[in-house]
Amino acid sequence: MLETQINNRIGYITLNNPEKRNALGPDMVKALKEAIGLFLNDAEIRVIVLRAKGPAFCSGADLGYLSQIRDFSYQENVADSQSLRALFDKIYHGNKIFISEVNGPALAGGCGLATICDFCFATPESSFGYTEARIGFVPALVMVYLRHRISGNHLRDLLLTARILKADEAAEIQLINKVLPLGELSAHVEAFAENVANTTSGSSASYIKSLLRQLPGLPLNEALDLAAETNAAARKSEDCIKGIDAFLNKEKIQW
Repeated sequence: MLETQINNRIGYITLNNPEKRNALGPDMVKALKEAIGLFLNDAEIRVIVLRAKGPAFCSGADLGYLSQIRDFSYQENVADSQSLRALFDKIYHGNKIFISEVNGPALAGGCGLATICDFCFATPESSFGYTEARIGFVPALVMVYLRHRISGNHLRDLLLTARILKADEAAEIQLINKVLPLGELSAHVEAFAENVANTTSGSSASYIKSLLRQLPGLPLNEALDLAAETNAAARKSEDCIKGIDAFLNKEKIQW
């Protein structure tokens, strides 16, 4: 169901259930949470890449599981939603940089999985869509995270129309970062991940991600207070001390 690999301080997680278009059934969600959790706790890993085998990145909810939830109680549906939330939270709140490598459709929860990452790269053949409203669902979890990524007009458009975008349009509205030919995608993601891992501080990335989550909506004075406190904490970190010493000694920093 999943394949994992570590190479040059990059953790790769590959969804490998192409027969079900890598759908997010309970087993896949559980496996992803476990794999991501292990990588987050590995101090040697700097970047985590999510990718997939088969014709789809992730088609959203598993069809077989959809037939089961028709009979779920309210409490069971809340528990199921919280399980998916826990997966998204590991990525959103994770102290490492996440990259999604998308080739093929990324729809509904699968689109959420791809676009909740810090960076998303895709092929021209890829497609993106929050299609939940087509079958009476609500992309409720996804919109909480997505509102920090794209503008309100685009957010309303994608969620209320449930339309599917090709990769080029997704890049135009900044839902994803870049579109690359299939033959170049994996090499680009690998090179991008290794460059980030080798040229930037891990603790800096963690502090920056935390600020990006917290700053939206804060009043100006509170935002500036939080920024000052974060600066003070970062300056006492091992990475900052190492970086200052290397800079003053005109040495290349080895992250």
